[in-house]
Amino acid sequence: MTEFAHVTVLLEEAVTALAVRPDGVYIDATFGRGGHSRRILAALGPRGRLIALDRDPLAIAAGQTLADPRFTLVHRAFGELALAAAEAGVGAVDGILFDVGVSSPQIDDGSRGFSFRHDAPLDMRMDTTQGETAAEWLARAEIREITEVIRNYGEERFAFQIAKKVVAARLEQPIVTTGQFAAIVREAVRTREPGQDPATRSFQALRIHTNQELRQLEVALPQALSLLNPGGRLAVISFHSLEDRIVKNFMRQQSTADALPKNLPLRADQLPAAKMRLIGKAIKASAAEVAANPRSRSAVMRVAEKV
Repeated sequence: MTEFAHVTVLLEEAVTALAVRPDGVYIDATFGRGGHSRRILAALGPRGRLIALDRDPLAIAAGQTLADPRFTLVHRAFGELALAAAEAGVGAVDGILFDVGVSSPQIDDGSRGFSFRHDAPLDMRMDTTQGETAAEWLARAEIREITEVIRNYGEERFAFQIAKKVVAARLEQPIVTTGQFAAIVREAVRTREPGQDPATRSFQALRIHTNQELRQLEVALPQALSLLNPGGRLAVISFHSLEDRIVKNFMRQQSTADALPKNLPLRADQLPAAKMRLIGKAIKASAAEVAANPRSRSAVMRVAEKV
């Protein structure tokens, strides 16, 4: 099996944001190839503990080489964060890190079907042990469903035209490869930004839908808040505006006290308190990091602390 390289984004910034205590308990909700996990373990003392999650079987296999009694690796999606923590025997933690989206090994391994740069089976599942492939969904979805997915998750203005061509093309033959899907999209997209392949937005949309990535994030963030000890940090790295909007809105809502009707006879100590406080501003990769790893250019990290 070929191992594809992965360069961890915002490595030092993320671990610094967690404010790791030597005896603390932490969760890396997106193990990937373990860059953040190894850095957290380096900051932990002998009594510290790290639980990591990943839904990708290849990431789990890569994590088996990390032999450390302080470390537990769980094969689950981060939408099952609370369940994974319970399985690891952990009730509360001091910090949780998310590095969401697709990883470099998933993109670079053409056989996974994430990229139009390789002609391969149109799979796109992060967890290849379960669920429907992208090809299986395209084979049954109606024009309306395909349009909504490509428009909402890809922000693609030619979504309807793409959906119509998909449905027409599958009457001729099943759409089972990345090359087939990319060719259909390119026929339907009349104009595109310079330097961007016409299939880029549609591949993103299909991947997000196949893995329910935005829904996973929406259900994971409240679980993370519940798991954190007071003073515990939540750090989330996202790579496109749809993810970042979910994170920003969640942290903003949790850092604002619930609004009450005016003139209620309540003392200050009876007023509802915010559950979190924001830590600094959004953090982006430095120019040096972007030069060394161009995929980091769209990364945004937001940090909040439970109060």
